[in-house]
Amino acid sequence: MATCIVLTLSIIWVQFVNESDTLVQEAIENVGKDLRYVDVYRTADKLSENLKYMLIWSGAENAPLSYFGTGQRRFIEKNCTNINCYVTTDRSFFNGDTTKFDAIAFDGRTIAKMMKSQLPKRRSQHQKFIYFNMESADNYPLCSAYFDDFFNWTATYRLDSDIPLPYIQIRDKNGKVVGPKKDMKWEDMGFFKDEELELLKQNKTKAVAWFVSNCETRSSREKYAFKLKNALYSFGFSVDIYGKCGPFKCPRHKENTCFSLLERDYAFYLSFENSFAEDYVTEKILTALQHKAVPIVRGGANYSRFLPPGSYFDASKLTPYVMASKIVHVMTNTKYYSEFFRWWSHYSYRDPSQSDNICAQLLVFLHTMPSPHRRHADAAQLLCRYESPEARHCAAPSPPPRAFASFPAV
Repeated sequence: MATCIVLTLSIIWVQFVNESDTLVQEAIENVGKDLRYVDVYRTADKLSENLKYMLIWSGAENAPLSYFGTGQRRFIEKNCTNINCYVTTDRSFFNGDTTKFDAIAFDGRTIAKMMKSQLPKRRSQHQKFIYFNMESADNYPLCSAYFDDFFNWTATYRLDSDIPLPYIQIRDKNGKVVGPKKDMKWEDMGFFKDEELELLKQNKTKAVAWFVSNCETRSSREKYAFKLKNALYSFGFSVDIYGKCGPFKCPRHKENTCFSLLERDYAFYLSFENSFAEDYVTEKILTALQHKAVPIVRGGANYSRFLPPGSYFDASKLTPYVMASKIVHVMTNTKYYSEFFRWWSHYSYRDPSQSDNICAQLLVFLHTMPSPHRRHADAAQLLCRYESPEARHCAAPSPPPRAFASFPAV
């Protein structure tokens, strides 16, 4: 009786309140607690009758699943075009029947450690099992043949994922999202001269900065960095290492101060990844691009998918000594510095993780995916990639037993 009264009063309230901001604020406060308010939100012309439900099976605290929050709250906060997706970690939401969820999300960092008995026992034909992971396949490989025929979709940093969730987003001068892409086409950027940038370079008297806290990585980036530092030293320059791995301090709570220091004093920044994996390009290049420094990259990606030609140095293709000589050439010939920034008048870079990746990708796929019954037949080949010699830390997958091919359907 009390529930009916609450619902009736809520509907009456909406009918008489003209300010949509009040309605949305009420939604933010209440949605996710229970479903009594669903009909109220439909009056906001955003919520479809066809509400979709996603269960987060594991790793709700890890990105990107942590971005979705619970209920519909996060979709409303981000002002998404559609908010008709309800997220929960409660496996008992439908009285314990997990086959009623439209999608079940699995976190790649935790599922690899799970036993078969810890996975869903049944699945329905309409249901999508989605593999989420923003960490490198080098660091978190999923090699078990148990997962062949298990996932319908993948949602990762890889550009060939069913739901690509890149760390960076590239927009053209009109604000249209144009990349990154596997077949990225860059504009002819021509000659570029910027007086402000040339003046800025004159004040950038230091060569290379690196903000880093992980000192032992599978990519051995720290070894390259120290060799580069030694090579630059012979030319009178250095790599200034901030954080746990170097003598300079840059605490996270003073991040903006550190970025200002980078923008003011340093010409280059080490955008080194902690592991080698296809398309694994993280926010480290944004640190450089958004603070007027040239990124020196090192990873397993094809960087032409992410960065315009002539805008970066690739350490995976140059020895530390050759890299040092190129850096010194730019430091002593300031007229060359602006060439790295020809992209400024054509493109912009941003982090899409807290906005576009939440609103666009998952919601579109939940409502428009044409082949709900398709599954990745060979997950071991897709998610257990040997990207480098250092990455071969799990045995090559044996012929799959198709453990889930006869998965009980409902």
